[in-house]
Amino acid sequence: MTGAWKDRYDYDLPFMLKFENVAWYQDGIVKILDRRIYPVRTEFVECTHYREVAEAIKDMVTQSEGPYVAAAMGMVLAVYEAKEKSQDEIWKHACQAAYDLSHARPTTSAQMTGIVNRGLKVIEEALKSGRSSDALVDAVMKFAFDYINTNYQRYTKIGRSMAERIPETGTILTHCFPGTVVGTMLRACKEMHKDIKVFCAETRPYFQGSRLTASVAFDMGFDVTVISDNMPAYTLKSQDIDVFISASDVVTQDGHVINKVGTFQIALAANHFGIPYYVTGTPDPIHKDISHIVIEQRDPELVTESMGMKLTKEGVKGYYPAFDITPPAFVSGVVTDKGIFPADRLTEYFEV
Repeated sequence: MTGAWKDRYDYDLPFMLKFENVAWYQDGIVKILDRRIYPVRTEFVECTHYREVAEAIKDMVTQSEGPYVAAAMGMVLAVYEAKEKSQDEIWKHACQAAYDLSHARPTTSAQMTGIVNRGLKVIEEALKSGRSSDALVDAVMKFAFDYINTNYQRYTKIGRSMAERIPETGTILTHCFPGTVVGTMLRACKEMHKDIKVFCAETRPYFQGSRLTASVAFDMGFDVTVISDNMPAYTLKSQDIDVFISASDVVTQDGHVINKVGTFQIALAANHFGIPYYVTGTPDPIHKDISHIVIEQRDPELVTESMGMKLTKEGVKGYYPAFDITPPAFVSGVVTDKGIFPADRLTEYFEV
């Protein structure tokens, strides 16, 4: 089903970016690498019901591109659960799964809905053609595999475009975990023989920058340094950062970037020093502007602790918006699979 290795776009990427180590369905189980604790421990969360996949997405077991892949694999698991039932029951179960998986986290529910709806279309067509049981599961697994592989193919184009903007011996600053994009960007840098340095903001409270981005860069052989979240402005100047780079959870058609909270303040500092900020992603066909964006508010207690250890006195409150919004004026360009677009001209993406 997965085809020859040469057809997989996770080639030359490190452990945590291999398909099977993001989220993967096999034999009635979806295994998801627990990115909350990697690389301190390498453990997988095993889900035997699609609701457990939705819960894993909600609980931040996986981040960046991971939740979308998990949702696709969750659709396979949902069909496996119902494969011996009637066609009507299979369809009803799949529709409920699609809703639950796509609404596990509010800010990205629109993109998630698009993914699971494509899965539903595959299921609908397979049911109409008379497929049942294992053949039906195989059809949905092919959809899930094609989804992740096509995304990696798209990320390969984005990564190369981003790599082209980095000087031969440049230094970059990242925020949070840009996921597969950072892997494909660094892979392209290696192919271009660029000797670059990577600075990673730690990105509390889950420390995705220090645990995930830094691990990817280190495993790929790059010089990587972690800084705490209150150091980016000083580091931009003192370490001669050439480019600030982030991924995005949503890019609206009018150029606003919704990404891990903290992105906006780094973009502000980069703008002050005249350092370009490039965001990877594509304009969202649903969100023309930020009017319907819902900023997810996560458990405030997570801010009062670190890796499970309490940091404050009981009664001290926390505040944890998961994302912030960077206006287009602070974005040097949006790096897409169709090239780099100015933030104020993103509608042109849909015309290419």
